[in-house]
Amino acid sequence: MTGQEIGELLEKQRAFYKSGATVPVAFRREQLKKLYAAVKKYQKEIEDALKADLGKSPYEGFMCESGLVLTEISYMLRHVRKFAKRKRVHTPLAQFLSHSFRQPVPYGNVLIMSPWNYPFLLTLDPLTDAIAAGNTVILKPSAYSPATGRIVEKMIGECFAPEYVAVVRGGRAENQALLDQKFDFVFFTGSQAVGREVLRHTAEHLTPAVLELGGKSPCIVDSSASVRLAARRIVFGKFLNCGQTCVAPDYVLCERSVKDEFIKALCAEIQRQYGDCPLENKDYGRIINEKHFNRLCGLIDEKKVVFGGKTNPATCQIAPTVMDSVTEEDAVMGEEIFGPILPILTFSDFDAVVEELKTRKKPLALYLFSNDKKHIRRVTAELSYGGGCINDVVIHLATSAMGFGGVGESGMGAYHGKDGFEAFSHSKSIVDKKTWLDLPMRYQPYRSGFYEKLLHLFLR
Repeated sequence: MTGQEIGELLEKQRAFYKSGATVPVAFRREQLKKLYAAVKKYQKEIEDALKADLGKSPYEGFMCESGLVLTEISYMLRHVRKFAKRKRVHTPLAQFLSHSFRQPVPYGNVLIMSPWNYPFLLTLDPLTDAIAAGNTVILKPSAYSPATGRIVEKMIGECFAPEYVAVVRGGRAENQALLDQKFDFVFFTGSQAVGREVLRHTAEHLTPAVLELGGKSPCIVDSSASVRLAARRIVFGKFLNCGQTCVAPDYVLCERSVKDEFIKALCAEIQRQYGDCPLENKDYGRIINEKHFNRLCGLIDEKKVVFGGKTNPATCQIAPTVMDSVTEEDAVMGEEIFGPILPILTFSDFDAVVEELKTRKKPLALYLFSNDKKHIRRVTAELSYGGGCINDVVIHLATSAMGFGGVGESGMGAYHGKDGFEAFSHSKSIVDKKTWLDLPMRYQPYRSGFYEKLLHLFLR
């Protein structure tokens, strides 16, 4: 699609939004029902597309993508009436004979740019929130997951008129053409580098945006942890989607006294979940493309590999890999891994770990495996990160009742459930004043004495 065609599409969406058609809650709920039915209808084609793009098994595709979309749509259908209502708020004494309320209204015309690693979930989840909030939407799926992009385009085309929700496929040229347009709101999920570029464009138009980015998310295992359970859950979260998950544990900080036990349990758990030869496991996916595959291979230090390390360039696959005795100077610690490589770093002083993490960039997620209440309180209260889990990994993003988002360089803003509705809405603050009495004390000429005393009584 050319820049001119994108501009014309946006103008049609502007006209449709200005007609007021998207605002009634009944309309929004009807569209959410259509979307839900379409996801159910195209379930098999969605699974096939995810298999083609990333090698995902149907089980994983439903568990981690389309099933979560259905959950988010269901949540919005149950709650959107309540979310869309005006909310009465306290009115100060100085404004007596009036009432105050906040009215959520749609931003208007929204752009959603989604990534390749969870190409269905991270396109349809924000779309659900945007529809619930009453917006029109242009979706831009990643060019690196073309099969999923095609099924999203087909599904959306059957559900909605393009002046309401449309899909623009393509690569950098289309991304640039979209960002050159003046949207009312932009939602982006992807890398920090591209996120900075998106923010530069939105700043030119003074357009509000949510950025869902990433970073190196630490996972702490202390000596009080249930080591075998920690290993089992970390293996699940780290190697899910071959490590191509923005909230995957990027590296493990393991207390020295349990490190050997933990690594032994970790290796045993990889074998239990993925078999003796993970590259032959039909449910184990692949790296998205050759460029990403080569980058990941460059992060593997064979001298520090204690498990895995096998690769297959022909299929872009890397077996689950564990590296021990890793230091901050190793290449694997210099960037977000975003692949099936798990470095293990060792510590002896928990307090020192907390103080060190305070000096680092704020991650999208942080995980702690511990049964020490003091350690749990310190990590949850003192460290800044987008979200996380105690004694588990990644599952916090699958809860519609909680918002999901980053902080600092890992992102800005949040979505899912109520947070998603609010992300795509502007909350107008309104005071409704009665007309049958008008106290003169605010008008000039100002009077001392009684009115001044009254003013000090009101404003305190």
